[in-house]
Amino acid sequence: MIKITEKSIDVQKIIDTVSSLGAGAVNVFIGTVRNNANGKNVLWLEYEAYETMAVSQIRKIIDEASHRWPLLGWAVSHRIGTLKPGETSVVVAVSTPHRKDSFEACQFIIDSVKSVAPIWKKEVFEDGEEWISARPALEMKA
Repeated sequence: MIKITEKSIDVQKIIDTVSSLGAGAVNVFIGTVRNNANGKNVLWLEYEAYETMAVSQIRKIIDEASHRWPLLGWAVSHRIGTLKPGETSVVVAVSTPHRKDSFEACQFIIDSVKSVAPIWKKEVFEDGEEWISARPALEMKA
């Protein structure tokens, strides 16, 4: 499941989506909006996405993760729109037969989404706002 949404993310639904009787591990990354950045109070974040391309890029990331680890289930959901501190912005979940693979795959997916998916974040402070640039792209196998 890949979902880009303006609605709140149902974390339990995502966990249920990836769960499998063959899984020995379900790993979940929940990204939340913090109330500060660079010593400033964050009032809210604004996320924008080029949805079609974001979904396409996330599919490529999942394909790569599936080649590296024995994924039994996976899901990625990312919010767009205005989010306040404390709200969930992104959830990545995977299930695998063993925990090590689950941790590694989940980290690879969230790191890759943050670096290559066309999803942008603007932090709004009491005294201004700033678009946050993505990390340099991770190397992915072709």
